[in-house]
Amino acid sequence: MADKKEQWDFTGLKAVFLNCTLKKSPEVSNTQGLIDLSAGLMEKHGVSVDTIRPIDHKVATGVYPDMREHGWDYDDWPKLFKTIIAADILVVAGPIWLGDNSSVTKQVIERLYAHSAERNRKGQYLYYGRVGGALITGNEDGVKHCTMNILYSLQHIGYTIPPQADAGWIGEIGPGPSYLDKDSGGPENDFTNRNVTFMTWNLLHLAKILKDNGGIPAYGNQPVDWEKGEHFDLPNPEYR
Repeated sequence: MADKKEQWDFTGLKAVFLNCTLKKSPEVSNTQGLIDLSAGLMEKHGVSVDTIRPIDHKVATGVYPDMREHGWDYDDWPKLFKTIIAADILVVAGPIWLGDNSSVTKQVIERLYAHSAERNRKGQYLYYGRVGGALITGNEDGVKHCTMNILYSLQHIGYTIPPQADAGWIGEIGPGPSYLDKDSGGPENDFTNRNVTFMTWNLLHLAKILKDNGGIPAYGNQPVDWEKGEHFDLPNPEYR
């Protein structure tokens, strides 16, 4: 029998959604419709949620933590990153264009990557102990391709990815209605609603497991120790 929903309290967890739409506020973002479903469920169970629309900010392009140190006159990323790194859960969300992630999604992934060599208090890479997911909307094929790229990128830099950590909605191929358009069928789509729900709960469960247990155990994954010659039980080729 399923556990009673009253027992699920995730107070203390923080989540951040990056809405990588190409539309500046206050223009309607269909991606925000999916974000609202997931964020609402999280907030219902005590999670503190922030949503950032990077297109509303002056985020420089590049792969360094602060591009002002590399020739740019502006860069809001360091300010945004404080919210991102304070969160236990990160969901990268965005639209499909030409069958791929938006330019803003790609820019955000590059800026996240800029911090991938930094370390946490245990000496692990910075993003260890956090979980990641992906949401996609569009009117053309590419949901799985886009989420695959996002989830690979997040795990590569250190995020932990739970089962079924993605969801999306795709309308009729071509100039059909978008997710939030009248009579699109998007908000009523059972497949999408199920996947958003499963993704959200899996993110919550895994984030709590990690937080309650101090993150990923710090053995076998500390760059400084490797550089000092500790190879964590890996056979030494010189003695084979």
